[in-house]
This record gives sequence, structure tokens and C-alpha cells, in this order.
Amino acid sequence: MRCPYCKHDETKVIDSRNSQDFSIRRRRECLGCERRFTTYEKIEESPVRVIKKDGTRVPFDRERIRSGVEKACYKRPISPEQIDLLIGEVEAVIYEDGEREVPSRLIGELVFNALRDLDKVAFVRFASVYREFQDVHDFVEELQPILDNRRRES
Repeated sequence: MRCPYCKHDETKVIDSRNSQDFSIRRRRECLGCERRFTTYEKIEESPVRVIKKDGTRVPFDRERIRSGVEKACYKRPISPEQIDLLIGEVEAVIYEDGEREVPSRLIGELVFNALRDLDKVAFVRFASVYREFQDVHDFVEELQPILDNRRRES
């Protein structure tokens, strides 16, 4: 940090505090002129945008994921903590990627795979909406791998 008084390049931090507006207030001392000054650091956000099927872009909203997952998990033995964990894992993958734009299809696949491991009924409910099943044959095709896996385990 450059001193605003003497333009010396080296300063030391005397005190750091969180501010009310999600910034960090730092009290600094110049190692050249020994004068003190205050700086504020704010996190630069780069919001993730979701590219929908029709090509429109909307801000990422974890509550939309929560809504879909809660509908799929309705009357299932799944705790709110498990839902929060699932959403957190999906969100972590999205932000870890570092991309500013994410296709909605990727988000759907992440939720789809997470629900498959969490609860089979919730998975099928979500799949029926996400994959836009048209008839019972679509259900059977999606369930076939699960049924085959059960037969092998028996």
C-alpha cells in the first residue's frame, strides 16, 4: 500500500476490523514518514449468471435450487440440513469452476446426481420434471439402472 502523504511503498497494518458494509477497515502506518492512515478493503464480487435453455441470462439464485429440491423431497425423510448440504455442494462446484456464466443444464445435472445419492424417490420426482418425462416409458428408462443395480446387490 502506498502512503498517501509521502508516496512511500511500504506500510504496516496496525489494526484490522470488519466494517458494517462487509468491508475491512485497516489502520496503517507508513514506514517512511511514520504517519498513520485508514484504508477500507471490499471484496470484489463477480456474480455468476445462469444461461437458461432459451439463451437468457439470469443471476444465480440458490433459492431456486432449494425450491426444486424441496418439492422433490416433499414428505420424504430428508432433513432441512441434508437439503442445505446438497445445495451447498452444488453451489461449491459452481463457484469452484470460476466461470462467470453457467448453463442451467449443468446445475440441473449436479442436483440430479446429488439427489440420486440422497433419496431415490426424490430423485425420480426431480427427474420427472428435469428430464420432462412424457410417458411411463421415460420413467422406466430412467429407473432401469437403479433396478438393475438392486438386482445385482440381492
